[in-house]
Amino acid sequence: MSRTRLLTVGAAAVALTIAGGVVAGGMQDAPAQDATPAADPIAEALREDANADSAPAGDPAPANPVAIIPAAPSIETAALEEEVAGEDEETATDEEDDEEGETDEEKAERLAPETPTPRQRRRVAIVEAIDKITAESMRFEVEVGGRPVRFNQSLIFTARACEVAAENELVADSIAYLEVTLQPRGTVRAEPRQIFRGWMYASTPALSGLQHPIYDAWVVGCKE
Repeated sequence: MSRTRLLTVGAAAVALTIAGGVVAGGMQDAPAQDATPAADPIAEALREDANADSAPAGDPAPANPVAIIPAAPSIETAALEEEVAGEDEETATDEEDDEEGETDEEKAERLAPETPTPRQRRRVAIVEAIDKITAESMRFEVEVGGRPVRFNQSLIFTARACEVAAENELVADSIAYLEVTLQPRGTVRAEPRQIFRGWMYASTPALSGLQHPIYDAWVVGCKE
């Protein structure tokens, strides 16, 4: 390195040193500024977490709606049962008092079975008969204990009794005891053939009446 170049570098270094001293002295002589806190990202993050309100954790909503079943009302039956039991006891006590106050005759009359009312007898039975081949039908009277009555030249009806149901019976009915014989006219045979004998009930003609391949007959009623 030449001497001239060394002198030039030394002069430049001296000049820089003098300039730095002048700048530093000028900054020291300037008015002071307000101090500001240094930025601290960690402290700021902690403060923000402390100040932030965290939302309360809740159960997730169900996928399907849940039906709310109300509780069954409780019914207190003890009081009702006691009330009913008390009424039954009072009724039983009243009945016992009534039985104690009655005489032997009244008690016997109360406990005695109901006496059935006798049926009323009638003098004439009303009968209806039909010929199922010719469709001929007739309603006629047969006197109890009287002459037999012939129907369609073949059937002969004889009445032995005819009664009307009593008032205390469940069904208002007419009952006749009949005998029915078959004797076609114009035949050599003299003796009639009996085809029915028994009670006929007006309330059930299909069950108690005469049922024959050719003839049907049933009682309709009784009259004086």
